[in-house]
Amino acid sequence: MAAAAGDGEGAKPTQQQEQQPVAVDAGVAFGGGVIAKLEEQWLKTKEHVETYLYVWGSYILVYGGLGAYLTWRWRKLRCTNDRVRVLQARVRQLAAAEESQAASNPAPPPPSQQPPLAGPVFGFLLSR
Repeated sequence: MAAAAGDGEGAKPTQQQEQQPVAVDAGVAFGGGVIAKLEEQWLKTKEHVETYLYVWGSYILVYGGLGAYLTWRWRKLRCTNDRVRVLQARVRQLAAAEESQAASNPAPPPPSQQPPLAGPVFGFLLSR
């Protein structure tokens, strides 16, 4: 640091200033200060949380509740999906067994065609 005129300091740095080691930031060496920027942002966020605690509390409450609800619904959907897959597999097995049974047995004779006693609408009244 250069001395200003009238400070009473000479232009030469003192021996103590020359011996101070230069600190190398790890963030500067890797990625141009990314770690330093992240730490700075973290400190700003931490200060904001401490200043506006109720706002952050309401965010956590609302979005945490929403996240819990969506997680619950997702798990319920996955369980329902698993049950549907099991039922579909059972239906496929039953259909395959029915097809194999139908293929091994000869076709039954067609049912006899008898005319109904009455029309389809009022037939239940005449049967009593």
